[in-house]
Amino acid sequence: MPVADWYLKEGHRPTDHIFPITYSTLAPQALVDRILSRYAVGEITSCVFWMRGLSDIYLVETNDNRYILRVSHAHWRSRSEIEFELELLTFLHKNYIPVAYPLATEDGQLAIEIPALEGKRYASLFTHAAGQIAVGDLNKTQAQKLGEIVAQLHDTAQNFQCHVARPHLTISYLLDDSFHDLSPFFNDMARTYMNESIAQIKEQIRHLPQEFPLWSVCWGDPHSGNVHFTETNEITLFDFDQCGYGWRSFDIAKFLQVTLQAGISPSVRKAFLHGYQNAQPLEEIELRCMQPLMQAAQIWSWAISVKSAIVHNHSKLDESYFLYRLEHFKMLRSPDWKPF
Repeated sequence: MPVADWYLKEGHRPTDHIFPITYSTLAPQALVDRILSRYAVGEITSCVFWMRGLSDIYLVETNDNRYILRVSHAHWRSRSEIEFELELLTFLHKNYIPVAYPLATEDGQLAIEIPALEGKRYASLFTHAAGQIAVGDLNKTQAQKLGEIVAQLHDTAQNFQCHVARPHLTISYLLDDSFHDLSPFFNDMARTYMNESIAQIKEQIRHLPQEFPLWSVCWGDPHSGNVHFTETNEITLFDFDQCGYGWRSFDIAKFLQVTLQAGISPSVRKAFLHGYQNAQPLEEIELRCMQPLMQAAQIWSWAISVKSAIVHNHSKLDESYFLYRLEHFKMLRSPDWKPF
């Protein structure tokens, strides 16, 4: 029996004579035969490995439609975390929030377990988001519309209930856990600076309450790369890999942090905030905490990037990688810099 057939056979686990691995790329045809055949989507005409991010993405085509097959990485998220995301997206879709949502298999599963050589991975099939990423990044009209949709998402998600636990996007998770992952790469001076900075962030946001409506289910990664627009500016959100319960203002801060790092115009950031506030006004304490929350977003995304690079691209973790991000973080902390 071929090795690929052997290790995918249910119940089999790798033994000592199989060389240990940290990551495998699953063959598209095997996914067609063993995974996609469990969905009622018609004949698969094409399945190609599309890109590698925090998960592996395959572009799937039938005679009538396109889909996205996502296969999780064994080191990234647990089954319960994935199930939380999939149930959230199903809920949002049913409540008319424009998201790319997961399809169920013919026997009702949203995630299919794959016993890969490196450990359990989970495959999910999603609708394909109509349109494309904004050319040249968001314009003000698109940014305002995205802000409005994110506000609607936060409001709608207040009624979401899930049977599985999901880590909250608390300061302990965003900062303490991230610092633990980043600390081995810092020299003593940088480690001391980051430790003191995190203490100051905690102090600045300690009065931000974890209660409705300020605390909701957050997307976790709102930015222009995770949104498609059609020619008529119809919008679809996707990539909820980092979702969880958190401050709604953290989602706004994450958008601001990403757009700033990408060099996007302040007018686009203002348009996003204006759109959000049109749909759901922020409280004064949320606006006061925006800058330290942007700093928290920078640290969290930095740690996620490092953990992924350790597995897939350790070569990028050189001195310049950390120097650039440290300087960007210092800019976010400057009293002379404002997000708008």
